[in-house]
Amino acid sequence: MPNELETNSNKIVQDVIEIIEQAKSNAIRSVDFQRVQMYWKIGERIVIEEQGSKERADYGKRIVDNISVVLKESHGSGFSRRVLYQAVQFFRAYPIVHTLHAQLNWMQYRLLSSITDEIKREYYELEAIKNNWTGRELERQINSLFYERLLLSTDKETIMEIARSERLPEKPEEIIKDPMFLEFLGLENRPTYRETELETALIEHLEEFLLELGNGFSFVARQKRITLEDDEFFIDLVFYNRLLRTHVLVEIKTHKLTHEDLGQLQMYVNYYDRNEKVEHENSTIGILLCTQKNNTLVRYALPEGNQTILTSKYELILPKEEILLAEIAKVEQELEINRDGNDSSEKD
Repeated sequence: MPNELETNSNKIVQDVIEIIEQAKSNAIRSVDFQRVQMYWKIGERIVIEEQGSKERADYGKRIVDNISVVLKESHGSGFSRRVLYQAVQFFRAYPIVHTLHAQLNWMQYRLLSSITDEIKREYYELEAIKNNWTGRELERQINSLFYERLLLSTDKETIMEIARSERLPEKPEEIIKDPMFLEFLGLENRPTYRETELETALIEHLEEFLLELGNGFSFVARQKRITLEDDEFFIDLVFYNRLLRTHVLVEIKTHKLTHEDLGQLQMYVNYYDRNEKVEHENSTIGILLCTQKNNTLVRYALPEGNQTILTSKYELILPKEEILLAEIAKVEQELEINRDGNDSSEKD
């Protein structure tokens, strides 16, 4: 049994290791931000030169080409023609140096600078800082149209208020996306999978799945057993969302959504609300992941004003951007038709 000296020594060692690791992390972050500022200043210098020679349309291109040739010989590929153009793009996207964030590195700013929509760029910037996204994670979120998918269920003003920490999310639609993309599982895009196969793959890639689910999620349980008299049932995945202050139950279906699936998930949600939820928590949320949805079926199978059962189509590959945008436009059209139908019913 360790004595008091050994216990204290072990605690000190752990504290010192933490101090060392934190110092290393701060040093790396400092170097990264120096690099960000360097490229900003390079972009600024080139743009100033371009603006002083507006009468020569090709002057900017030629000056970048000439600078690149010299810099590559003396300082390596980090100053290629492409990188110098990125520095120019960076400066134009962020013309005020004091608005740069030390938490973001050069790769992240390159990605952000390529976004022409200022509101969308701000959203990804704030979320990358808030969630401590790596450059690769930010790239994945941009390529999977994270922002656009959120816009399918909520408005731009709400999204930005949450991103700017002006308010907390109040509804599940404000943070949960549809469709969900699970390309990080590395599974072949074949017609059928067993539900246990997909569930196991999600657990093995839990960090990526939490990133795709949205902000504030933590994992609670897999195959959570509940007993109703002599019958046993198993909930596929259980999460907790600290922002919504609620449990989130995820059921995985490797087929097109059915009303039986919705009924099963509703039963699980009811059970959690009556047996697991405590006083300060909000109503339990259920998410049904399926290969195909029928929005009309969902609308009629669930009560009007439903806020607890959500359905989300999942894809095992990440489609090309134009296909994604077309799919999002299709969903937007369906939602608009449904809204118009509801408005007409209310008037009648």
